[in-house]
Amino acid sequence: MPIILFGGEKGGTGKSTLATNIAVMRARAGHDVLLLDTDKQATSSKWASVREEEVIAPGLFAVQKFGKGIPALVQDLQSRYDDIIIDAGGRDNPELRYALAIAEKAYIPVLPSDFDAWTIRDMDRLIEMAQSFNPDLTAYIVISRASTHPQSREADGTREDILGEQLEQLTITDTVIFERVAYRKAARNGKAVVELSNKDRDEKAIFEIEALYKEVFVA
Repeated sequence: MPIILFGGEKGGTGKSTLATNIAVMRARAGHDVLLLDTDKQATSSKWASVREEEVIAPGLFAVQKFGKGIPALVQDLQSRYDDIIIDAGGRDNPELRYALAIAEKAYIPVLPSDFDAWTIRDMDRLIEMAQSFNPDLTAYIVISRASTHPQSREADGTREDILGEQLEQLTITDTVIFERVAYRKAARNGKAVVELSNKDRDEKAIFEIEALYKEVFVA
């Protein structure tokens, strides 16, 4: 049973956006999905509540959990679900560390306009520590919320910077997630971008989130 973590040491990078969109896509593919929110800001939990109130199918079961009870909760629930998607807090805290101890894959969103080499090196070391308890863990950086301006090279520049760091535990995804209105519209309505219709539908957003989904579950 895949356990996929979206988290990192910095807030505002789009981790909840990625967690909720990937969870919906997995559910639409016919899997029973648990969305585990370990962030005290509860962004994913609030999104799930809106989705439940609006009776949007497929339904997702979402639960909040903090502290050292996270591994025990996952162990208890993993036999009931095909996949567990974890939205961990945007800081180095116990929730992030407990989640890394049980995840199969971890995805760390990074803002291209605010790339912090020190932070990402710290994250690389944190992944290495987690692998001493969880040797099957693999971890990836996702460039997130990149500018859509046609002349912007910030995503390419950030990719070059990350590769230049020669990180030992973290690799970078091929997919870049851009800053698009469609993600905010979907979040407000308890949806993923693939569920938006008519004038709200954004084919570019759909293309990139589908590409990331394939990297997570197919590659």
